[in-house]
Amino acid sequence: MPRWVNRPEGSNWGDFAEDDQIGRMNLLTPERRRAAMAEVQDGIAFTLSLPLNVPSIPFAPFRQPPQLSAACDEEGGMFNRLDPDGQETTCDDRVLLYTQHSTQWDALSHRGRAFDADGDGVAELVYYNGFRAGDDVSGPVGQTGATCAHALGIETLATAGVQGRGVMVNLKAAYGIESRAVTRDDLLRAMDAQRVELRPGDFLLLYTGFDRLVLDREARGDDTPLTLAGCALDGSDESLLQWITDSDIVAICSDNVAIEALGAILSPEPPPIRLPIHDLCLFRQGIFLGELWYLEELAAWLGERQRHAFLLTAPPLRLPGSVGSPVTPVATV
Repeated sequence: MPRWVNRPEGSNWGDFAEDDQIGRMNLLTPERRRAAMAEVQDGIAFTLSLPLNVPSIPFAPFRQPPQLSAACDEEGGMFNRLDPDGQETTCDDRVLLYTQHSTQWDALSHRGRAFDADGDGVAELVYYNGFRAGDDVSGPVGQTGATCAHALGIETLATAGVQGRGVMVNLKAAYGIESRAVTRDDLLRAMDAQRVELRPGDFLLLYTGFDRLVLDREARGDDTPLTLAGCALDGSDESLLQWITDSDIVAICSDNVAIEALGAILSPEPPPIRLPIHDLCLFRQGIFLGELWYLEELAAWLGERQRHAFLLTAPPLRLPGSVGSPVTPVATV
């Protein structure tokens, strides 16, 4: 039996392959990787991740900072453990890690929805390319238990060769740090002013200044609300959604919480599709999303030189079955 008969409007399900699990990452060809390497002129590398324990005050209660401790055996903690000769020591540790706290990739299994993929008039919970909740993306019974994305896990991205041409659009420079839902026209206006050239197979990076707000809040040690600060894409703008579809980009990454504006989802009456950018990218088009990246230094360096493109290397953890992953991206300019 086929996994789906109907596919969502505006989706590319089945276009790459019946069982495809990497979506638009298929567009990251060897030729496009070679072209990305041509963007390296100075050999300078920028680390694009926040420390994994930032934010120390979580934006969501189900995403907590990592808890690091010593690995243990029957003799206790494996930290400063003397070797039998009494002259050398060993340290091993372990971590309880929330995979989507701090700088992260979303796997395509991160967001799905009810859709009549069978064509029988009854909606079932499905993910990109028709993979099913329960069968392909299994979850616990009750509050605890084993979970696993048997399909669309983050390991599919880890093995896809996440290295290509990154392109920066500096939304902070264009529109400041005030809350703003960025429409297609807003985005294109900023790209035109900054002479940004976007090509098929590119990673689109959006700098909003949110990373600096997070780090400043950490320095103060307070709980200032930040979720709605700065620029974020306007998921209610259908022309923006169509532009993303037509662009042939493989991923969208930003320094903010969700890439898209959260005003609607936080309103008393949220829309039927609560996160339309996530729905388009993860559910319909197979475009990967990177959130809470640290982009401040790279944005400043590029802006001073009127450049926008670079080589991006950003593989996630090869953690089978996970629906997200921490990432330490590197931009080489």
